[in-house]
Amino acid sequence: MKIYKTQEEIERDIVDGVLTIQGDVRFECSFSISASIRVIAGNINACDINAWNIDACDIDAWNIDAWDINARNINARNIDACDILYYAFCGVYNSIKCIYIKGKRGKHNPPVCLDGQLTYKNKEEEVQEMTVEEVSKLVGKKVKIVE
Repeated sequence: MKIYKTQEEIERDIVDGVLTIQGDVRFECSFSISASIRVIAGNINACDINAWNIDACDIDAWNIDAWDINARNINARNIDACDILYYAFCGVYNSIKCIYIKGKRGKHNPPVCLDGQLTYKNKEEEVQEMTVEEVSKLVGKKVKIVE
């Protein structure tokens, strides 16, 4: 099992804008990265996840703040995302806040919020201001702004 204790350890494993996780991994720190996370096998167990895209089989976390989540199963305390696609079950202890949520499998359970509620955000509210350097880092190549 790979254990990350600092953001710097995580950043060292990012190659070409992708953090590839093979096998089981544990994050023992909060982190924020501008990279895609690719899970080849295993589960994600973390306290806080702040990411652009998450594509995984199982997610067990305290707080998830993401743009897009595509997962088989999600078990979290809070989810704040733009779009959530889940396979069969999505349950949180507190709240889900998103623009869009949908079960991908024909037979699936509706999302469950035990102590909170499902809240839909307005898509126009989700505009994030970024510098050209931040956009370049995100897409992995130089960006030219054209009007």
